[in-house]
Amino acid sequence: MDGSGWPRLLPQGDAALVVELDDRIDRAVSERVTALADALRRAAIPGVVELVPTFRSLLVHYDPLALDFAGIAGRARELLAGIAVAERRLRLVHMPACYDGELAPDLAEVAERTGLTPEAVVGLHGSVDYHVYMLGFLPGFPYMGDLPEPLRLPRLTTPRVRVPPRSIAIANAMTAVYPLESPGGWRLIGAVPVDLFDIGHESPALLAPGDRVRFERVERARFDDLRVAFAEGAAKLAVEEVAA
Repeated sequence: MDGSGWPRLLPQGDAALVVELDDRIDRAVSERVTALADALRRAAIPGVVELVPTFRSLLVHYDPLALDFAGIAGRARELLAGIAVAERRLRLVHMPACYDGELAPDLAEVAERTGLTPEAVVGLHGSVDYHVYMLGFLPGFPYMGDLPEPLRLPRLTTPRVRVPPRSIAIANAMTAVYPLESPGGWRLIGAVPVDLFDIGHESPALLAPGDRVRFERVERARFDDLRVAFAEGAAKLAVEEVAA
């Protein structure tokens, strides 16, 4: 520990460890979470079953017949002491996005509530590279921050019963894309043409904690063409490797 009380390594039942790195949502904290997850994967510790990064902690599932709490906690401490976030390389995903018509049912309301024009809302949403903090709620649902301050609005008072898959949504300091149709209370301002979760793929979730996402506006005709191309496997997202 560094004197602040962090990190905290806590048992979760008899087959999991949670490494809490802080008590706040912050990119620097998230980078340490994903760096620790990367270090544990590279270490290939026998008995480690699954790693689940969250906003501020890492959940480590392990086989209690192959590994005990003291053993995995000790290795986690060792690895955490040696991680170098600045040396990490990460993926920057260029995500086509359309903010037109029925794809953006809440765009006009967001503009009204923020005192901006719809064009300004779209411009602000695409003005930053978003950090994928974690996946949750639905398979492949990415919690991405940090939304520009002027766009930060609370969730809807009454959630929708059905949100279309691939909808771009905002709530508070986060933006996301719904991978599947589901109920949801985030405000919908657009859509992407690519599926974020496909159980038939080796890695079903398109995005992962630690990724960066850049939304790049396309007009409706181009969006429709891309939707067909992605569905048929004839198109791929542009992805580049960048420094953390």
